[in-house]
Amino acid sequence: MFGLGASELLIILVIVMVIFGAGKLPEIGGALGKGIKNFRRAADGKDDIEIKPE
Repeated sequence: MFGLGASELLIILVIVMVIFGAGKLPEIGGALGKGIKNFRRAADGKDDIEIKPE
């Protein structure tokens, strides 16, 4: 992906767990997932609101 191997990703995960704690990881993951989903939707041009000229 970005030239990161398994060992680098493991080190990053450990650092994140130390900073935020294991209890916050599901919340952070959910927020990250929603952000990526919204970004993809916006990049595709699919909006929830349709604007039609009258």
